[in-house]
Amino acid sequence: METTGIVRRPTAERVRDTLERLGAERDIWVSTAHPDHGPHQVPLWFLWDGRAVWMCTGAASATARNVRAEPRVRLALPDTSDVVLLQGVAECFPDREVPADAARAFTGKFGWDPRAEEGSFLYVRVVPGTVHAWRGEPELRGRVVMRDGAWLG
Repeated sequence: METTGIVRRPTAERVRDTLERLGAERDIWVSTAHPDHGPHQVPLWFLWDGRAVWMCTGAASATARNVRAEPRVRLALPDTSDVVLLQGVAECFPDREVPADAARAFTGKFGWDPRAEEGSFLYVRVVPGTVHAWRGEPELRGRVVMRDGAWLG
């Protein structure tokens, strides 16, 4: 791993950078597991509402099946040079029961309203309990920027 030029950021700066990315990024990797079917990972569009990640998937998808059986999930932003990993517990909302403000915000970000589709969709909300953020080996130590749902630094 090349570390040339990487300057270790203080925790407060990592938190700020993480929040900026959560507000700006479009895709997030969602890792789930089912007791009978094992692990599953898929990229989904996501919305950060300032406290939680909102995603949407087909109601019959492996992701939907998995989070119903085992709600603990890990999420990752798609840049291996600027790692952000979130862990939390998924809360599921069928498309007809999702809070209206969350559905409007999701539609506003992507120009797509799953509630208007013919099939059934599941909105998944994850409030992170733990967040890790690092850029290269110099930042591995101190990579936890949220613990027990509270931002550090």
